[in-house]
Amino acid sequence: MQPVPWPEPDPQIAAAIKAMYGSRKTEWPLAVEIRDRLRQWLADEDFAAAFGIRGRPGWPPSRLALVTVLQRAEKLTDRLAAEAVRARLDWKYLLGLPVDDPGFDHTVLAEFRGKVAEAGLEQVALDALLGKLAGDGLVKAGGKQRTDSTHVVAAVAALNRLELAGESVRAAVEALAAAHPGWLAQRICVPDWTGRYGTPLTSWRPPVSQAKQDELAVAYARDGYALLEAVYAASSPAWLRELPAVDVLRRVLVQNYARTITGNGREVIKRREKEPEGDGLPPGHARIASPYDTDARWGVKREELWLGYKLHATETCDDEPRCGCPGDGGTGRRRHDEDCPAPAFPNLITHVATTGATVTDNQMTSVIHDELTGKTLAPGRHYLDSGYLSAALVVSEAARHGIALIGPLLADTSAQARAGAGYARADFTADYDSKTVTCPQGKTSVSWTPCAQRGNDAIVATFSVTDCGPCPARSLCTTSSRKRRQITVPPQDLAEAQAAARAAEKTIPFRADYARRAGVEGTMHQAVSHGARRARYRGLPKTRLDHLYMACALNLIRMHAYWTGTPLDRRRTSHLARLELSLAA
Repeated sequence: MQPVPWPEPDPQIAAAIKAMYGSRKTEWPLAVEIRDRLRQWLADEDFAAAFGIRGRPGWPPSRLALVTVLQRAEKLTDRLAAEAVRARLDWKYLLGLPVDDPGFDHTVLAEFRGKVAEAGLEQVALDALLGKLAGDGLVKAGGKQRTDSTHVVAAVAALNRLELAGESVRAAVEALAAAHPGWLAQRICVPDWTGRYGTPLTSWRPPVSQAKQDELAVAYARDGYALLEAVYAASSPAWLRELPAVDVLRRVLVQNYARTITGNGREVIKRREKEPEGDGLPPGHARIASPYDTDARWGVKREELWLGYKLHATETCDDEPRCGCPGDGGTGRRRHDEDCPAPAFPNLITHVATTGATVTDNQMTSVIHDELTGKTLAPGRHYLDSGYLSAALVVSEAARHGIALIGPLLADTSAQARAGAGYARADFTADYDSKTVTCPQGKTSVSWTPCAQRGNDAIVATFSVTDCGPCPARSLCTTSSRKRRQITVPPQDLAEAQAAARAAEKTIPFRADYARRAGVEGTMHQAVSHGARRARYRGLPKTRLDHLYMACALNLIRMHAYWTGTPLDRRRTSHLARLELSLAA
């Protein structure tokens, strides 16, 4: 890589663009507006860690990043994006290319993404764009922001455990056949293995009976173990063990099978099952679900079950800037002048995080705040749904970053609260001075034990058997065989914060303020329309890079609306309501 500044637009292309779009009635293309308004906001030096300093010079990485952003904005494949660089005047204007420039082969884009993701530079483009917009006063710290998440389906087939075992063996065999066919032909019976693993396991139906499926699963495991023993034999080339597919097969077998040798030397292989009936399975966040994407995990959120990742997006949601436009006769909305930019003032995406599907939303709250603070874009008020919130987070984030978390806390998850019958946790009164808890029947706990639960401080209060045993309301309180109730309460500061938050949730001002969060659903819809819910590439690093460049594209699309004065219609006013407003005006 040889860093160079972006060349000025070719005069011939600039003249053609002006002739085509010079009329005030014709909207200037996004690529032209980006070049004229932002000038150079990416530098080749930002990508230096991903590229070498020796060899034949390639395309400047900052301009390849621009192509990738425009590709996401217009939903183009690599081939179409490379063709646009060759043929479209607006793209040549942005990139500073002459009319006769031949562009590049479409495979350059895939190579660029791979190098940037491998070097961990996925954030460069979004950070550079936000830095430029912050300099223009369009995004700043201390404002209002909102966050939401959505599922992302991986770019691989969803496999059950039987298919996973067989497909892992098939992937390893394919890799070995490509890497060292002569060695593999000496270790296996090629016709038999071709019959079992010659085609993807998703192309045929497995046996119907459970017994036949279990038998087939053990057969896959035997083949897999035999293949691994051959690879790890002393007479085999050591480099075969470094093939990624071989290591994936080893991990899949360890996670899904138990292999033992009996006293008489007989090998016994059986599938792992959940405890306590079976030997136990690895936790969901560590369990491989596909041999072709080892980062993809099974996730569930309400009724949605998917294999892949989760996307978290944060955007600004400040009020429209003040302007000198007249009021509208008391309806609460301004009647903006035609050239007023206030109706088009953009909500900009400030943070994007792509995680495994098993990562819960509340695990990301502090991560988002830390990264926004590092970019000096931390909000003053952050609007979130209950999945991102807890009393502990409300207290800790206010203390760490001075951020007020706005949203409803999760409801009580005790069995009584879920059933809507009996005595739930809220029916008990905790006295932190005397270190006791009083039940609805007036009985007091006999023990107060501070402890840690899932890494968080908590207090377990236990009632006496002599109080709970003969209690006439015991069936409403506990079904424990020990005939007494135990209840977990948070530390005093968290309990006070929780009580204050739950009281605030019931007020009209809170509901009016929290309504601001609903707008993030529109951002998610826009992201989904640009392919956010379906991964275009395999692996978490490339999927994360794709989402970050998509965020750049959405920000530039919104900036284009701002530059051209296109109203954003934030309130989604119906046609009938608009008619009423026009008649009132």
